[in-house]
Amino acid sequence: MRPAGTALLAAALCLTAGGVAARTLGEVRALGVISLCANPDALPHASRRADKPGFQIEIARALADALGVKLQVDWIVPRLRANLVNCDMLLDTIAEPEVERGPLRLSRPYQKSGVALALGRRHAAAQGFDELPRGTRIGVMVNSLASKLLDQRGLATVPYVFENDMVADLAQGELEAGAVSPATIAYYVHEHPASGLSYVHAYEREPALRWTLAVGLRRSDEALVGAIDEALSRMARDGSLARIYARYGVEYRAP
Repeated sequence: MRPAGTALLAAALCLTAGGVAARTLGEVRALGVISLCANPDALPHASRRADKPGFQIEIARALADALGVKLQVDWIVPRLRANLVNCDMLLDTIAEPEVERGPLRLSRPYQKSGVALALGRRHAAAQGFDELPRGTRIGVMVNSLASKLLDQRGLATVPYVFENDMVADLAQGELEAGAVSPATIAYYVHEHPASGLSYVHAYEREPALRWTLAVGLRRSDEALVGAIDEALSRMARDGSLARIYARYGVEYRAP
């Protein structure tokens, strides 16, 4: 499973389970609210902080505004518990066309993503995993696709359960590189400009580590999907998406 998207994809699939009922566009507008499942302590993605809510919350607010309704956030930890909450949306759902999703619908992809290569000062010039010297200690998410791919190439990998721990060890010099989500490492560099860390979008060289992100809509109708798609397209055109991501040091990369 892909490191940055394991929980996201699993949560999206969980949204299809059980007899839960989300809302159509007509119901959303009649009630005046659309709900989002999000993690309360997962910056840069989402948080309870009023001053720094995370880009998922900011994007969801903009989508709610476009629909003319309010946003309700249903906080869940971990995101796998999304099937227990009757929310309408889950952002950053990996758009995997081959996955059977049942009643879960996907919006148009709004962000290109994948596995980034985080680098310490020693290997700051590297542009991909293939440019790292043999023996370089590379942090990977445990049982992730990146870990399996790099292990098959004979690279020295160090497994992690949490990306934040991996990046912290990289900053402290205990690792020399890391296979991490672009948002996680970009936000760390944004918040710690003196850390000496850098990153490259390594997935551009690695098709197996590249995907796009969409809004997962649970048991919605075509009208709601269409309204969300229209709002996302407008936000891409007017620069809203780029500005939201930029507040967290994350690059907006159009699919």
